[in-house]
Amino acid sequence: MTMAPRKRNRHALGFLCCFGGSDLPEINLKDNNPLQFLEFSVPIPPAEELNARFSELVDELDLTDKNREAMFALPPEKKWQIYCSKKKEQEDPNKLATSWPDYYIDRINSMAAMQTLYAFDEEETEMKNKIVEDLKTALRTQPMRFVTRFIELDGLSCLLNFLKSMDYETSESRIHTSVIGCIKALMNNSQGRAHVLAHPESINIISQSLRTENIKTKIAVLEILGAVCLVPDGHKKVLQAMLHYQVYAAERTRFQTLLNELDRSMGRYRDEVNLKTAIMSFINAVLNAGAGEDNLEFRLHLRYEFLMLGIQPVIDKLRGHENATLDRHLDFFEMVRNEDDLELAKQFELIHVDTKSASQMFELIKKRLKHTDAYPYLLSILQHCLQMPYKRNGGNFQQWQLLDRILQQIVLQDERGDDPDIAPLENFNVKNIIKMLVNENEVKQWRDQAEKFRKDHAELMSRLEKKERECETKTQEKDEMMKTLNKMKDKLQKESLELRQTRDQMNDLVAQLNEFSQGNSISFPPPPPPPPGGPLALSSSHMSENLPPLPPPLPFSSCPPPPVPPPPPGGPPPPPGAPPFFSMGIPPPSTTTFSSSGTSLKKKSVPQPSHPLKSFNWAKLSEERIHGTIWNEIDDLKAFKVLDLEDFEKMFSAYQRHQDLLTNPSSCKQKEMGSTEDLYLSTRKVKELSVIDGRRAQNCVILLSKLKLTNEEIRQAILKMDEQEDLAKDMLEQLLKFVPEKSDTDLLEEHKHEIERMARADRFLFEMSRIDHYQQRLQALFFKKKFPERLAEAKPKVEAILLASKELIRSKRLRQLLEVVLAFGNFMNKGQRGSAYGFKVSSLNKIADTKSSIDRNITLLHYLIMIFEKNYPDILDIQSELQHLPEAAKVNLVELEKEVNNIKNGLKAVEAELDYQKRRMRESGDRFVPVMSDFITVASFSFSELEDLLNEARDKYAKALKHFGESEGKMQPDEFFGIFDTFLQSFAEAKQDLENMRKKKEEEERRARMEAMLKEQREKERRQKKAKVGSISEESGEFDDLVSALRSGEVFDKDLSKLKRNRKRLGNQGLETSRERVVTKLNY
Repeated sequence: MTMAPRKRNRHALGFLCCFGGSDLPEINLKDNNPLQFLEFSVPIPPAEELNARFSELVDELDLTDKNREAMFALPPEKKWQIYCSKKKEQEDPNKLATSWPDYYIDRINSMAAMQTLYAFDEEETEMKNKIVEDLKTALRTQPMRFVTRFIELDGLSCLLNFLKSMDYETSESRIHTSVIGCIKALMNNSQGRAHVLAHPESINIISQSLRTENIKTKIAVLEILGAVCLVPDGHKKVLQAMLHYQVYAAERTRFQTLLNELDRSMGRYRDEVNLKTAIMSFINAVLNAGAGEDNLEFRLHLRYEFLMLGIQPVIDKLRGHENATLDRHLDFFEMVRNEDDLELAKQFELIHVDTKSASQMFELIKKRLKHTDAYPYLLSILQHCLQMPYKRNGGNFQQWQLLDRILQQIVLQDERGDDPDIAPLENFNVKNIIKMLVNENEVKQWRDQAEKFRKDHAELMSRLEKKERECETKTQEKDEMMKTLNKMKDKLQKESLELRQTRDQMNDLVAQLNEFSQGNSISFPPPPPPPPGGPLALSSSHMSENLPPLPPPLPFSSCPPPPVPPPPPGGPPPPPGAPPFFSMGIPPPSTTTFSSSGTSLKKKSVPQPSHPLKSFNWAKLSEERIHGTIWNEIDDLKAFKVLDLEDFEKMFSAYQRHQDLLTNPSSCKQKEMGSTEDLYLSTRKVKELSVIDGRRAQNCVILLSKLKLTNEEIRQAILKMDEQEDLAKDMLEQLLKFVPEKSDTDLLEEHKHEIERMARADRFLFEMSRIDHYQQRLQALFFKKKFPERLAEAKPKVEAILLASKELIRSKRLRQLLEVVLAFGNFMNKGQRGSAYGFKVSSLNKIADTKSSIDRNITLLHYLIMIFEKNYPDILDIQSELQHLPEAAKVNLVELEKEVNNIKNGLKAVEAELDYQKRRMRESGDRFVPVMSDFITVASFSFSELEDLLNEARDKYAKALKHFGESEGKMQPDEFFGIFDTFLQSFAEAKQDLENMRKKKEEEERRARMEAMLKEQREKERRQKKAKVGSISEESGEFDDLVSALRSGEVFDKDLSKLKRNRKRLGNQGLETSRERVVTKLNY
């Protein structure tokens, strides 16, 4: 019986092929004898019985869900025709013998046994091949129970044993190709595929067939291995099979035979191209499937094997075949390689890494590990590599091979110790070995070293920040100076023009008066000429109010402030406070000596200590307040007779001893009773002199340790007004807390001859107290540093009030909105609440409280917005006209005015200190006068601008209150602007609510339309299925789809277009993105 050729449809699965059309259907069976429409000898059973029988038949076919639906969608006549034809075939006595797998298994076993006894001639070979071909067809076309029976009878082992025992003649014949085809047909069935993959040696034995010279057999084997790579858990089995084949074929390295075949020229173009295409598709599947999907290191590892075998020149050579399918696989290989090389180079911040250059790779490793804890181990590795055995003839390479394999495991093993490739070393778990190498002492050493590096880094960063801060401050000061000079120039020109106009007017008036008074002989002198410095001669006293007229000022370049009265005798002038120090006046220390009133107190004769003692920080009552109090009755001289003053001196001595006397009283007693030598030794143990309160001294030391400057460096920074930015603002603020008080200064002055013994805090306070007006200098410096920041904080607040007031007055959209609201309010309200001409602005936030009686989710505000959308669309963009309201709503005017007044007082205090410093003799290096003179000039002008702006903001705010009918003085800006800001927020939320409601409604309508369309489409498809017969291929299956896609390269199409997006990862961190393939992976 001759078999008609079949057409394969790769997208359909099953064994029956049905053709739709107006004619009666023709059914093709496995022998392809056409079965025309039959007059059924048995009538069609009822629909329920027919569906039950047909369901049993379909269950045997192992169809996909899509094809099952197509089968059940056939009309009843077609179902009954298929059922009857299949039953007739099963009952055919001529085919009964070959309809079960037992027959094929017995014949193949006998063929395997007979090939060892004698060689098959050509006729016998053809007959044996037909048996194997029939088995292949049966595995594809017979019902599911045939495959199940074949598996139960261990038919797979029968095929594998035949492959293992094939002699040379059989392995080079078509029988070998047909046996591989049987295994492929078995894998096209889900149950059969699972059975093949579960077999421990199946993939290894299949790979052995690569040794044949039969090209078709090689292609079939490569297609199976490539497709298995794409199946879950199949990739590692293929790698193991290739390792098995290396031993079986005595290859030097894995994949050597494949590269030889890829490079070999056979002289037959079609066979050569087909084989090379199959090899390249297999290589791409091995590189990019399994762990290669998302593991850069694994792809580089496997590709390096192929590159070491010389695949790149072979690929260049294959381009000469000019075959589209082959070129597609070559393009994919090179594109993935280029992408991986680029990704590897990115890790080293390079464009390309030459992996053929040992010197470049060494330099990269050296650069990466330099200055790390790993660098000594790199040197150790290289040192030991120098001592590895070496022979010019290539012997003893196994040691290098072992080193290579160890490094492979370090790179490839995951956290669980699993290697995606076949591990070349048994029981080698990198994670466990690393744990064994960790040593507590080494960890501590590394931590200490890391801490040292961190400290060095912190110190360098501190220096860098200091320089950056200095540069930034200088640049800021320069910019401020230039800005101020430009503003002063503009102001000067403006005032010069005004002065010229005023002078002309005065001249005119004088001329008129002279003409008018000629009869009386009275003349008026012309106005005096302008001062040399121009009309705008700034002085530091322009901040003062109600002062008598000043003489003509000096030019701008030398405009010192007017002198202030000298300080009162007996004490320094009052310090110029700086906020928070400048915000209040600090009275100068009192130097008046009070005389006692009433009875004069007798002079006390208090014993004097033999050496300095700690100070007692008490508040001393003046003598005039003693009379009539309990202190008038107390005589402390009596207590001196009882007290042990010598012990008291030891306990509260200003000298700090190395040991605590309280912990060893017996030792103290012995020293009291001891000799002169004991006293000498005790004196030698004295460490430091401290007269400052302990807690205050401790806090001062902590501050100095943070400053990281010596006392002299701090002193120079204060004298030079910190031109090098050594003192940050926060440090200056802390230093102001440790200004030497008068009591500290007096105590320290008493011990100035013992300065070398002073504790750190005491010595710091002593040396700072030597600076004239230390506190005032420090406060002035702090004010100078904080001034730009305080000005920058205050100015935006003033501008916010000013701009928000202007916006409210000018807004046309707000006026329209209020007009509509007023109309609705009068319409809704009756009686005394109605007929209003206006309403308080606070009523705006009550609009949202009025809810609709139809829909409680709709408020009056929602309704207003709907009205605006319809009749006043311009109002919807009201927020664009009121952009500064949110900022203005945050401003507290009282606090703002208080801050501006504090800045003003601070400027006055700095001017007073500047005047004092100008009148005294300055030591070398003292930069207070030039630095602060420049600062006062710029700061005074900047502050005058802020004051003018604040006055303008007050006026505009008052006009805004009046504009909306609000009482002036009863509402602060934060409350007034906050009302509008809250309303605008509610307005925006209501707009969004309406938009969400519309979207929800549109979504519901769209969903309803979609459901109606889907319902109509399903109904249409159902009618089409009834009118048309679906086609189902006899031979096509899932595994065939996978093989076809792999052969043509379609499996990589989507990767070619999306590779760059799918592989956004670096090394092992890229496990989050997985590649999406055109052909879905098979599950079983």
